[in-house]
Amino acid sequence: MIPFLTDLAPDEIAQTLELKPFQGKQIFRWLHQKRVFDFDAMTDLSKDLRKRLETIYGSEKETCGAAAQLRLVRLASSPKSGTRKALFRLRDGESIESVFLVDRDRLTLCLSSQVGCALKCPFCATGQSGFRRNLRAGEVVEQALHLLSDQPLGDRTPNIVFMGMGEPFRNYDAVMKSIRLLMHPDGLHIGARKITVSTVGDVPGIRRFAQEAWQVRLAVSLQAANDKLRSKLVPLNRTYPVAMLMEAVREYAGITGRQLSLEWTLFDGVNDSAEHAAELADLIGGLDAVVNLIPYNPVQGLPYEPSPKWQCQAFRDALAQRGVKATLRHERGQDIDAACGQLRLRHTDGIQDR
Repeated sequence: MIPFLTDLAPDEIAQTLELKPFQGKQIFRWLHQKRVFDFDAMTDLSKDLRKRLETIYGSEKETCGAAAQLRLVRLASSPKSGTRKALFRLRDGESIESVFLVDRDRLTLCLSSQVGCALKCPFCATGQSGFRRNLRAGEVVEQALHLLSDQPLGDRTPNIVFMGMGEPFRNYDAVMKSIRLLMHPDGLHIGARKITVSTVGDVPGIRRFAQEAWQVRLAVSLQAANDKLRSKLVPLNRTYPVAMLMEAVREYAGITGRQLSLEWTLFDGVNDSAEHAAELADLIGGLDAVVNLIPYNPVQGLPYEPSPKWQCQAFRDALAQRGVKATLRHERGQDIDAACGQLRLRHTDGIQDR
């Protein structure tokens, strides 16, 4: 099977299609810089080449567009925050969701790396529907390209966070390839420091990620500082318990010299007490990390509630008193189920394309 174009860098496009290098670069720029997926609109390509591309890739045109692997099915917008949540259909009929966030001039795209998730964290909507498959690199990148299709970026580039559906390190190679495509100078050319990969604690992935020669950021969803509670909230902890996880995190910090983020979702009466804050401070003592506190975003049918605002602030203050750098996130998109932990595996049968 011939690779999809959005899976490929310019030189790979040229090699795969037996084109000259400049032609591979032309096609790549149309897809990534101009976000154009219609071969007929790629006007600086010869008519013969456009016809050839249509012949190779056009059989699924009605499903996703000739050059695309995704089709935007539905776009929900929050009137409160401007957050947008996109539902995409894939060529095989599966579906994923991703999110576009706006904070003044700051744009952030929250991308999915898998269809569903196998890790089954009991507070997260994604894992409740199970795991279907990994995404291809181009399927990851196209989320960004489609979300930015009507955005005049100018000199700006968006921030990218791999915090959507799935565990990125369980789809390691495709995620790393997607990052390189997003960073490519002939594409969106996003700086490494504007990209963050979030893991719930996949230790082999963290160790492998530490060897990457770039400045892409790492975030680790911790949620609890002891094995009993963390195993309840993050089942992967039974495989990679807290001590093993923190050993890998400290190795990562030592190898890369980079600051990392530790994500802590605050659940009412579960992990939000002063004692939990003290336990967390003891666990990460001496580590160059910022704790990102996230008020839980409720999911219908799941037995967790968000901590009250005052409790979230008290937790942050307790960490600060122990010298721990912590921020309290202001969540956006709750009204359209687009906040952290609210993305679901949906079916698109019967939904009219946008």
